[in-house]
Amino acid sequence: MEQEQLDGFIRQYVAMWHEPDPVRRRKIVEGLWTEDAENYTRTFVARGLAEIIARVNRAHEEWVVSKGFVFRPAGNTATHHHLIKFVWEMLPKAGGPPEARGLDIFVMREDGRIRALYQFGESVPA
Repeated sequence: MEQEQLDGFIRQYVAMWHEPDPVRRRKIVEGLWTEDAENYTRTFVARGLAEIIARVNRAHEEWVVSKGFVFRPAGNTATHHHLIKFVWEMLPKAGGPPEARGLDIFVMREDGRIRALYQFGESVPA
């Protein structure tokens, strides 16, 4: 994946979590993920597009709407064959230090969509 493609992918991925309109958010998810995609975290697994859409909607409601956080790239994004490494942070929309950081490892299909996501998140010590 070339740098311009990678930058566009990351912009869309981050926008997915922040999109306030559920119809547009769903369209972003459908454009980024394959029908049989899987999303793994330490506490749950989402399999298939319907479960991933529900997972993104829950996260949007909990972290962006209810708690007022935003997500942003934290640098060190890289590709390796069909994998993408993405480091992110979550911080208050009003400003302040990050509350959490994480590492996402994407397994990509040849068409540029996500086949699987392995997400590692951690709280930032106060």
